[in-house]
Amino acid sequence: MKRFRRHGQESQRERIKQELYGFNKTVEHGFPHQPSALGFSPSLQLLAIGTRSGAIKLYGGPGVEFMGLHDENAAVTQVHFLPHQVELVTLLDDNSLHMWTLRAHHGVSELLEIGRFTLTGPPGAPPSVTRVTAVLAHSSGDLLLLGTEGGHVFVVKVPGFRELEERNISLEKVTNGVPEEYGGRRSLEHVESLQENPVNPLQVLIGYGRGLMVIWDLDSQSAVKHIPATQQLESVWWMEDGGHVLSSHSDGSYCRWKVAGDDPQSEQEKSEVPYGHFPCKAISKIIQLPTEQGPPFLFLSGGMPRASYGDRHCISVIHSKTHVALDFTSRIIDFFVIRDGPDHTGDPSALVVLVEEELVVIDLQTEGWPVIQTPYLVPLHCSAITCSHHVSAIPLKLWERVLSAGALQNTHYSKKPWPMTGGQNLAPDPPQRDLLLTGHEDGTVRFWDASGVCLYPMYKLSTAGVFLTDSDPNDNLNQGTEGEWPPFRKVGCFDPYSDDPRLGIQKIHLCKYSGYLTVAGTAGQILVLELNDEAAEQTVEATVADLLQGQEGFRWKGHTRLEVREEPVTFPPGFQPFALVQCQPPAVVTALTLHSEWKLVTFGTSHGFGLYDYQQKNNVLVRCTLNPSDQLAMEGPLSRVKSIKKSLRQSFRRIRRSRVSLRKHHVNNAAKQANARLEAELAEMELAPVQRKIEPRSPDDSFTGLVRTLYFADTFLSDSSHNTPSLWAGTNGGSVFAYQLRLPPVERRGEDPVTAHPAKEIQLMHRAPVVGILVLDGHGSPLPEPLEVAHDLARSPDMQGSHSLLVISEEQFKVFTLPKVSAKMKLKLTAIDGSRVRRVGVAWFGSTRTDDYGESGLTVLTNQGDLHVVSLPGVKLQVQYPCIRREDVSGIASCVFTKHGQGFYLISPSEFERFSLSARCVVEPRSLVEVSSQTPSTTLPRAPPDGASVERRYTHKSSARRVMEHALLNDESEYHRNHQTTLTELNLNQLPTFV
Repeated sequence: MKRFRRHGQESQRERIKQELYGFNKTVEHGFPHQPSALGFSPSLQLLAIGTRSGAIKLYGGPGVEFMGLHDENAAVTQVHFLPHQVELVTLLDDNSLHMWTLRAHHGVSELLEIGRFTLTGPPGAPPSVTRVTAVLAHSSGDLLLLGTEGGHVFVVKVPGFRELEERNISLEKVTNGVPEEYGGRRSLEHVESLQENPVNPLQVLIGYGRGLMVIWDLDSQSAVKHIPATQQLESVWWMEDGGHVLSSHSDGSYCRWKVAGDDPQSEQEKSEVPYGHFPCKAISKIIQLPTEQGPPFLFLSGGMPRASYGDRHCISVIHSKTHVALDFTSRIIDFFVIRDGPDHTGDPSALVVLVEEELVVIDLQTEGWPVIQTPYLVPLHCSAITCSHHVSAIPLKLWERVLSAGALQNTHYSKKPWPMTGGQNLAPDPPQRDLLLTGHEDGTVRFWDASGVCLYPMYKLSTAGVFLTDSDPNDNLNQGTEGEWPPFRKVGCFDPYSDDPRLGIQKIHLCKYSGYLTVAGTAGQILVLELNDEAAEQTVEATVADLLQGQEGFRWKGHTRLEVREEPVTFPPGFQPFALVQCQPPAVVTALTLHSEWKLVTFGTSHGFGLYDYQQKNNVLVRCTLNPSDQLAMEGPLSRVKSIKKSLRQSFRRIRRSRVSLRKHHVNNAAKQANARLEAELAEMELAPVQRKIEPRSPDDSFTGLVRTLYFADTFLSDSSHNTPSLWAGTNGGSVFAYQLRLPPVERRGEDPVTAHPAKEIQLMHRAPVVGILVLDGHGSPLPEPLEVAHDLARSPDMQGSHSLLVISEEQFKVFTLPKVSAKMKLKLTAIDGSRVRRVGVAWFGSTRTDDYGESGLTVLTNQGDLHVVSLPGVKLQVQYPCIRREDVSGIASCVFTKHGQGFYLISPSEFERFSLSARCVVEPRSLVEVSSQTPSTTLPRAPPDGASVERRYTHKSSARRVMEHALLNDESEYHRNHQTTLTELNLNQLPTFV
């Protein structure tokens, strides 16, 4: 009977786990790392970005996002949407072509790869014959023209990827018609560009690298006109009237050619070098678009004077008498222009530029051509991210005040709405307002709306103004001097350079109830700020916290501290600093916690920790945690490489000493065994296999005094009947220090001092670094946040039952009773799977079945990249999921958890991956994209039927049911007409696969 009861309890527990937990990687926030290709569909209003890692990402209106990943680890070099369809084609640098579609499934669209293809040339032909250099998705919607390195143009029917050999345009066909005077039919080189005639889809312009351009008639299979340019060709643009062609060249010139008329050879009407007669760089892309009233817009990429400005990344926009060279801070990948009107043939409205580090959109219809703020694809890494902090469930008043302060910073942006509107965002409204704060190397803290799919920028705080630096906050806004040529205008916000690396933000803590914020930096600076809706001029005085406390034998070898401005500084509306603590030595701040109800801030470095009263602006406590052997802690982060070398030298010296002692006491055979054991231990350290034992760490190890975690708690320290405020600190050497705090009454808080008295000290047996401290109340629940109970957002903690102290080290979770601090229970994570704890957070997991049930748990990330949920107060492992590659050290180090079971980590310098451990709290894109009813007005003569179009679309064998679904979705009636068979009669074993 007991066994059956236990089995029932276990199955019930498993059911509850399914209701509470579930792992999903939900959305990627930020800007794609290393973009390599850009595409745009005017009919769908979708933007596509391909990356060097083989990812393809689609964006429409805010919240409309899709992502796909090629199986091949190859860069995406081109992206082309099929006109008026939901398909797109990608070209990789391994010369493979891939077909993708947006297909509706359960009411939302999914991005699916439905085919792949690689050109195959005749036997023995060199690879250049089929190496694709240019792609044209024909307006008929069922043809791709592929220009190659060998000069040939192949015609392929899609979506089946069937080569139409009889329509291919061989180099021999083209050269036979080239006039004799054109260099004696010299080598034409590769196909640089393919353009369709805007008024006659039967004509295609083929541009060759050597300069020759040929207008080819797809119906008669012959050349109808030659454009004999002699300069190296970079790009071609067929103007909207169909009568003229623009070509841009490697010498920085562009030419206009008349192609209308019966003359088989076009004449050059105009040749121009926009930036003078000195040698210029190539114009890599040219676009000219008409306007209904007035002169056309001309867009040029490149063309800068080589000697003076060859290192600039510019797109020139010329309209009437206005000429601007948009100067970007990173390399230009590609650009396109969005046009007005339901058929997208009206006036140019926005210029969209993809550069290596950001996406910039220029409003072409507002005077001054301002930038339109992006609702997504924001470059998180404008300055390198150094830390992050997440705050859940922001009160509406604080949210609106932050938004208001941010709006005052964004007056230079265009008022026009985001121009890309494709798809429908079907995701439900976020249940709460969440903030993600990122600290940056340049001393800024950026506030992001992390409530939904779009990580939207709300407000930027700069701390540099407090200190004396060489930075000029207006550098990025300089518009250039009057009459400068070229007429440069800086655009974009990516700025990877920091004027002073000491400004870097290392720790952030925001109290959402009081509006107090504290940030700490690389040079030991801790700022306390409060939210103010008005600008204020004030001086920020520094209070020095000497963490060495006059101990002899220690000398700081790192950077100097930042100098504070002595004169008053005007701070704009938003978060304004009013108190500053300067640690001495000025080492990196490694831990930071704010208690806004007690008006206290505690901070820690590699030398010790301190407690600061920001109401009275004085130090309450300073404690040095340095061990006499902690000499490396005195070298500072700029000596990190030297420190690593030193620690390696020390390791090898220990190895040598062990070998020498072994030789003295044992024979050579014993020495060999010891060396073998030593090598095995080193390999074990490197590989961290399963079932690694916990081993005691030497107190002589470096950085044992580094403070890893700080925690405030109102609990029982001296006896079980009187609860008092307390401060807890955990170090890298496995030590836990507890201090009892005495706070004066509220009416005397501004005059009487706060005092701190040593109460407890715990030394973990194995000296593993302490990464988290938590006090549980009488019900086993974590203590609420400061002011949370006062705002009726949490129940009061149980002060009747006995409290527990949970100490989380890298290797285990250990529960102690309070106030006696006797061990109660523990969970050895290291003994389970050889892992060490790297990040830990407290989260609430709500049930998916009922709103009335949920459980608190610890969210844990290990050095193996695994995520765990550990129950509270029982400290039992509930679930485990692999999340981050163990080799991705920066991803593991950047992880931050939320209070509702979600988390973020950096998958690149510019992207956060969002994940969820909660089955209930999931934020992910849910979008629907439907093709418009508009169809191309002109089509080519019917292509020969593609008998294998259904089968060729797949790269893997599938069931007859799936084949039928694909056929119905894509209207393969032609297949039935030609084969007079049903889809269920297909021999599925004979489905071809294209590689």
